[in-house]
Amino acid sequence: MEVRGGWAGLLAVVPVLLLVGGVVLDVFGPVPYAGLPLLSASPLAACMVLAFRGAVITAAVACVLTVCVDVLVNRPLTALVVDLLDVAVISVIALWLKWVVQRQGQRFAAVRAVAEVAQRAVLPLPPARVGAVSVATRYECADAEALVGGDFYAVRSTPFGVRALIGDVRGKGLPAVSTMAVATSAFREAAEQAATLRELAEYMERALVRFAADVGDQPDALERFATAVLVEVSEEEGRVRLHHRGHPPPYLIRGGRVMSLEPSVPGLPLGLGMPEGVGVSGCDTFPFHQGDCLLLVTDGVTESRDRHGAFYDPCTRLAGRDLRTASEVVDTLVADVTGWTGGRRHDDMAILALALAPVR
Repeated sequence: MEVRGGWAGLLAVVPVLLLVGGVVLDVFGPVPYAGLPLLSASPLAACMVLAFRGAVITAAVACVLTVCVDVLVNRPLTALVVDLLDVAVISVIALWLKWVVQRQGQRFAAVRAVAEVAQRAVLPLPPARVGAVSVATRYECADAEALVGGDFYAVRSTPFGVRALIGDVRGKGLPAVSTMAVATSAFREAAEQAATLRELAEYMERALVRFAADVGDQPDALERFATAVLVEVSEEEGRVRLHHRGHPPPYLIRGGRVMSLEPSVPGLPLGLGMPEGVGVSGCDTFPFHQGDCLLLVTDGVTESRDRHGAFYDPCTRLAGRDLRTASEVVDTLVADVTGWTGGRRHDDMAILALALAPVR
């Protein structure tokens, strides 16, 4: 453990205070050995608030001061050796524990870095404009202690209009990233050929089922499914079509109002391997004109909680705000969720906003 941030400077003086206090109590205190506990505690405190090098220096200083104090107050050699061993043993144990924790932290950071690189490779940033639709996205990772998740999005210009996808793979880490890669690749491959969103979803379903079969010897092979919402924006028709597969519904922002676009028939997540037609919803169509913005999120947004445990609700939190562009919608949402949670999240957060023109 190593404290960082605004408190780091203040806490860094704690080991020094313990060293000084130990010396003062031992030399001037009314009770013999009164300062020894403070000298012994200084390496422990240093391991908590300083880097490894600083902790080693603190431990060495504590040992030297222990010897100097015992010599100064004329303690017997036996007492000096015992006091030195007390401080030295505690220092060695504290430094060993710090080394173990740092080693584990480095391994975790390496695994997380690999997963994040793989995630970014299969989740490229969409262009700011696709066809007639302006696009804004954001991917916010969870707290540093959390594993990389499987949230994903994609946008594609097709003969049927601009098609988009947002989804969330079950699980975290590299298995989730590999499943996410299959889902997004299937979307990009079939988005220009599938006549309907339902056909596009069925193509993704087959791809995920094949992938689960290919990794069937892995323990979580049968649990590699993904929730998703598929979108098709038609500027000529002034419509947006949605196909839900077990994912949180999108939100339509229009004139300061925010509406949740609930599915008429909820569908099951992709990749479950259900018989054809089972758990598959149709498409819902909604008016979508210039000035409207479609906001799609993962459950990292909708399941964010404040300190009282209340869930975040975009409908109430974003209503009445002057949001003029898709980018403003995304930036405002991220800032508001961060304020709502106090900056603490336990799930990744993916956001995709689509607009035909600046939001009214």
